[in-house]
Amino acid sequence: MQESLGTGGAVELRAPALGGAGRILTPEALGFVAELERRFGGLRRELLARRERLQAVLDAGGLPDFLLETLTVREAPWQVAPSPPQLQDRRVELTGPPDARRVIHALNSGASVFMADFEDATCPTFANLVNGQANLAAAVRRTLRVEGGDKPLSLAAQTAHLFVRPRGLHLPEAHVWVDGREATGAFFDFGLFLFHNAHEQLRRGAGPWFYLPKLEHHLEARLWNDVFAWSEERLGLPRACIKATVLVETLPAAFQMHELLWELRERSAGLNCGRWDYIFSYIKRLRAHPDRVLPDRDALTMAGGFLKPYAELLIQTCHARGAHAMGGMAAFIPVKADPARNDAALAKVREDKLREVQAGHDGTWVAHPALVPLARGVFDAHMPTPNQLHVRRDDVVSSREGLLQVPAGPRTRAGLLHNVRVCLLYLESFLSGVGCLPIDDLMEDAATAEISRAQVWQQLHHGAVLEGLGPLTPRAFKAVLEEVLADLGEKAGDPRLSGTQFPAAAALMTKLTLAPTLEEFLTVPAYRAVLERER
Repeated sequence: MQESLGTGGAVELRAPALGGAGRILTPEALGFVAELERRFGGLRRELLARRERLQAVLDAGGLPDFLLETLTVREAPWQVAPSPPQLQDRRVELTGPPDARRVIHALNSGASVFMADFEDATCPTFANLVNGQANLAAAVRRTLRVEGGDKPLSLAAQTAHLFVRPRGLHLPEAHVWVDGREATGAFFDFGLFLFHNAHEQLRRGAGPWFYLPKLEHHLEARLWNDVFAWSEERLGLPRACIKATVLVETLPAAFQMHELLWELRERSAGLNCGRWDYIFSYIKRLRAHPDRVLPDRDALTMAGGFLKPYAELLIQTCHARGAHAMGGMAAFIPVKADPARNDAALAKVREDKLREVQAGHDGTWVAHPALVPLARGVFDAHMPTPNQLHVRRDDVVSSREGLLQVPAGPRTRAGLLHNVRVCLLYLESFLSGVGCLPIDDLMEDAATAEISRAQVWQQLHHGAVLEGLGPLTPRAFKAVLEEVLADLGEKAGDPRLSGTQFPAAAALMTKLTLAPTLEEFLTVPAYRAVLERER
């Protein structure tokens, strides 16, 4: 449907009919989103253009580095404002999409924090977005229930603290148009949640707390801080009641950690090692550098290469500024049907969380509620205090070379097969309206799919030699893609995979892989395809 709303100016809702949407998409709420767009949309576009200019420098042979113009910020003594008492202990955080069943399970999981994810774990269909907002509004008011199944689901007496991750600044919201332009996905997600819930959260002793994804420059953090400050004033909220943790998940951001905290210093809730997107960003930003071709995804661990110094620098930076340093995601999920595989998965999670707590992280992420007790047990055993802000990591010496170091490891045909399979399965899921799914004992979302397709592009573009295959060529890629499709078809009992989105997924992956330039985000063209299906 296309509807012009009485929100003061040209605001159009271009979306399929959805029962109950009117409770979320009220004229007042959409008016607030429109105000955000009008005040900050132009600056957002300027900042995205800045990213393009940086990429041109990197494509010409340049490398990222620490900024000379912000040296005084890095060297001056200052601290971020203390986090609220409720957020002093964040030892285990669980993430997932905002569908009702998962929200209830996550909030009841025993985690310290549940991050409801409108970004990497959510396909932004109109139904997913609006229903997700409705679910979170009900969760804030403790009225969220799911009927049916073995028994109804409802919220426990004690639940995790709620954070919300809006979409990245690069993503549009094509269901809402403001003054002839698509709205910004991030402003839509943030604006609707804040408008409907901030006062209620404060009344209940919580607050409007967010995760900020995909930032590439400290000026993008400044934009968000300005958005927060204006929103607080516009809605009559207490100053600096909005708190935000920045995911350091892009290569340029790793060189600006102090600056990110500085821009949000009144409202900072720390930094997080968004390691999967960080790997993707490393590939993307250094796409023109043949000496930066990475080994197989399985070889990309936090023990070496550019990942270890990145995590250590994040801990050192945060603790020097009095901010929480959150660890990364354990994507493993329980394997109920195979005890041996399940034990192996749990052992890897335990090893990962032990590394993080011993390094000085203040908390960590898991992808499945069943892993919360394991992660909590590791942190409880090694972090008796609410956090580790006292661990200063003065031993860490940051360097440009360390943050750019290529990890050792093989490049193999098996690694290529895995990447193609993950990307294909994820794209099929996304085109079907689902933003995360289990694949081979891992919870895969947009971030891990981005690694997979970017690695294939990188290897193909630079003619990388793969063990068991030789140089990767377009013909070799197409042969592997057909092999994966045939294998999936055989397992599904339908060689042509009729009734699925696999043909469209294969076509999109082929287009992305053979393109002369690495597409910034696979979710942008995939979103356009989803919109076509909605219509």
